[in-house]
Amino acid sequence: MPKTTYRLFKSMRSAYSISFLSLILISYCLIGCGGLTKKKNEDPPIPTKDWAEIKEDSVITILAENSPVSYFIYRGRNMGYEYELLYEFSKDQNIRIQIQMVNDLDRMFELLDSCRGDVIACNLTINERRDEFVDFTVPHMHTHQVLIQRKPENYQKLKSSELDDTLIRAPEELAGKTIHVWKNSSYFEKITQLNQSLNLNMEIVPTEGDLITEELIRMVSDGEINYTIADENVADIDLRYYPNLDIKMQLSHADSIGFAVRESSPNLRDTLNAWLLDKRNASTIGEVQRKYFKRRSHTNKANQDYSSLNGDQLSPYDDIVKRESDSIGWDWRLISAIIYQESKFETYKESGAGAFGIFQFMPSTAASYGINRSSSAEAQIKAGIRKLKKNYDQWLEEINDSTECIYFTLGTFNAGRSHIDDARALAKKHGLNDSVWHDNVADMVRNLSKPTYYRDEVVKNGYLRGIETYEYIIEVIQRYEEYQAAFPD
Repeated sequence: MPKTTYRLFKSMRSAYSISFLSLILISYCLIGCGGLTKKKNEDPPIPTKDWAEIKEDSVITILAENSPVSYFIYRGRNMGYEYELLYEFSKDQNIRIQIQMVNDLDRMFELLDSCRGDVIACNLTINERRDEFVDFTVPHMHTHQVLIQRKPENYQKLKSSELDDTLIRAPEELAGKTIHVWKNSSYFEKITQLNQSLNLNMEIVPTEGDLITEELIRMVSDGEINYTIADENVADIDLRYYPNLDIKMQLSHADSIGFAVRESSPNLRDTLNAWLLDKRNASTIGEVQRKYFKRRSHTNKANQDYSSLNGDQLSPYDDIVKRESDSIGWDWRLISAIIYQESKFETYKESGAGAFGIFQFMPSTAASYGINRSSSAEAQIKAGIRKLKKNYDQWLEEINDSTECIYFTLGTFNAGRSHIDDARALAKKHGLNDSVWHDNVADMVRNLSKPTYYRDEVVKNGYLRGIETYEYIIEVIQRYEEYQAAFPD
């Protein structure tokens, strides 16, 4: 059966006050992607983004949902079983991993086809219907579909046999029940087939893609609905937070879970398969699986404070960061991304060079802003934001573009003003625009580690390990994008 693809994704989300930065990351994803299909029998233009383009850009974009199995953020750090598998893959391939959070799972195939992502990592069951739209990797996990049902209120007082008598333990007992299931899931297909084959007269309520499996599980626990279906690997994690649920009733044979890629990206698929099947990676893959499905200490983080699954707090310092960011007109999530890049929100962190605290001030700079190692987190955050604002205002006097000033401010915060001035002088000498960061001054920053450049007569401050500053800005902006998706205002 010939494969078909979805239409080109047509809409872009609007920017926040400073989220013009998001356009940069979106543009990374669109490079090399052509238009998508027309009708089956016409000659569609074929997207050209495959492994060669990903390697050239040095970034692979993952479409992930906000869940313990797929991807979540805890205290600013990216986590999740599928995320960590792909992170290990990206490390081995010497490329960067970028996350595009999918808040509506009904759109994930559109996002893949429009090159907004390269790999879908949303705990996808491999089946024939989906295989019409995407190519799957070899399975990275096997699991069963299970019925999610609520135990009676007095379940703790019941014997095991008595509890079984109150719960559904055979498919026939689903007759006449109402069950809520995501309409585009493999669960919906199988429960519909079961309903028809056994003539159960169930009411199957289709839900939209923005109501994720974890939310349906919570609704069963809270009594808002009576039944839903989930993969056992997902349900087993959630059972730790909802002990009043039962997941013993299996509704399928073992299903295979894999990553999905575009049909027009066979080399990406083959590269992923080679990594997943390589015996040298077996211990790494096994460790990631144990971390998320066997160890409570790790998976418990998914529903603790400062997790994106709770959705309202990124770090213990949100209130301070929001207040101080607002005072200078910056997005608090951008400031949070900078803080995570500097210290991972650890006030006690100290570098080998002597930089300390939440913003990693050097002692001499810290003194000029009135803080020291014993200063409170609030005082450190205030000082860091004052420094960012000072650098930003200085750049505004020279560069008449607020977007570019953000990049130059980040570069200054990381490398110091003198090295950025050197990079601007080099850019001007080499015919580049010294007021534009990407593909201009950024390239000269990176070149400041090469003798030909740092010994140039226009360079006043010598050598800089420029790749660190170059990547610092990319990583801060990428993290800012991830924080925007996970913690929307």
